[in-house]
Amino acid sequence: MAPSAHPRPAAPEEHQAAARLPAPRPGIDGLQAYIGGESEAVANPRLGRPIRLASNEGALGMSPAAAAAYAAAGETLHRYPDGSAGALREAIAAVHRLDADRIVCGAGSDELIALLARAYAGPGDEVVHSAHGFLMYALAARGAGATAVSVPERRLTADVDAILAAVGPRTRLVFLANPNNPTGSLLAPEAVARLATALPDGVLLVVDAAYAEYLDDRDYEDGARLVAETGRVVMLRTFSKVFGLAALRLGWAYCPAAVADVLNRVRGPFNVTAAAQAAGVAAIADRDFVARARMHNAEWRAWTADGLSRLGLLVHPSAGNFVLVDFAGLAGADAASRAEAARLALKADGILVRQMGAYGLPGALRVSIGTAEEMVAVVDAFAAVLDRQA
Repeated sequence: MAPSAHPRPAAPEEHQAAARLPAPRPGIDGLQAYIGGESEAVANPRLGRPIRLASNEGALGMSPAAAAAYAAAGETLHRYPDGSAGALREAIAAVHRLDADRIVCGAGSDELIALLARAYAGPGDEVVHSAHGFLMYALAARGAGATAVSVPERRLTADVDAILAAVGPRTRLVFLANPNNPTGSLLAPEAVARLATALPDGVLLVVDAAYAEYLDDRDYEDGARLVAETGRVVMLRTFSKVFGLAALRLGWAYCPAAVADVLNRVRGPFNVTAAAQAAGVAAIADRDFVARARMHNAEWRAWTADGLSRLGLLVHPSAGNFVLVDFAGLAGADAASRAEAARLALKADGILVRQMGAYGLPGALRVSIGTAEEMVAVVDAFAAVLDRQA
C-alpha cells in the first residue's frame, strides 16, 4: 500500500521519545509540509484510465531521446554521478548561449529554492514573494528560519511597486515566478527589469522561469540577461514541465559567479543522479520535441479556455501549461463551495485537478493541459458537473 500524503498522528510513546530530542530550528514547528497534486484516482470511463491534470506535468511525456538515454544510464548505476553535472551544464549552456560555469544543477528547482534560502536567509531576515506565488518560496524561507513576506498582487499579477515597497533592511531574497504558478500571469520584460534594477544592494532577485519553454514571445524576459547585467539576479529553470522529466527531479540555476560558488558549496556533492543528467542532456538537445510540446500546449490551452468559458466559468489568461478556472462568476452557492464540489465530482469521474485554497484562491481550480483526448473529456466533465450544480 502506498504511503499516505497525510501521515498518521504520532502515538503517545512517540511524543515521549520526541521530547528527548533537540528542538527544531525556529519556524519549522509551525511549518506545513508541501503537498503536491493528487496522483491516485479511479479510471475515467471514457479513456479507461485516470486523467491526471493536477501537477502541470508535460502533456506529451518525455522525448524518445531522453527515454533512451535514461535506459542506457541503468547499466552504470553502481557508479557515482558526475558531482559537477559537467556534461549537462555544457548542454544547457550550448542551447541557451550561457556560461556553463554559472550554471548550478539541482534535484528539481525546488532544491535550488531551498538552497538559496538556506544560503542567504535565516533568523531575523525576510524573504519576499507575491501573494499567489509558488508555495515553496514561503516554505523554504520559513524552513531557513527567515520570515516570509507575502505581497498583494494586482489582478492576480505580481505588483512591482508593491514588492519594492515591501523590501526593507531585513530583506535578503525576492522570489518572482514568471510566468506565475498557479495564476498563469506574466510580467512584461520592462517590469522585471525595473524590479531587478530598483532593488537595493544586498537583495537577490530570483526569477523562477519554470514555464519559460511554453513561451515563444521574443520579448519575454526569462531572467538570463539580467543575471549578467545586474549581478544580483538568479534565474531558475526546470526539466519537470515541457521536457516531461518530473520523476527525475532535475532543475538548474543561472547565477552570478559568486552565487554559483555559494550554491556549489552548500549543495550535496552528488545532488543530481547520473540517470537524470543523461536524460537531461538528451532532452534539452531534442528541440523538435520541445517545439511540438509548445505548439500542443498553445493549441489545447486556448481550446480548453474557450470551452470552459462557454460554460460560464472565468478562465484567467495563462502563459503556462495550465489554466486557472474561477467559479466566482457563477450564481448559487459561494465560489469556494462550488469549486470544491466540482473537484470532488471530477475526481469521482477519474479526473484530477488541483484545489487552490492553499494559494489563497479557494474559489478556483487549476487544470493542467494534457493530451487532446484528455482536454475534450475534461470540458465535457465540467459541463456535466455544472449541469448538476444548477
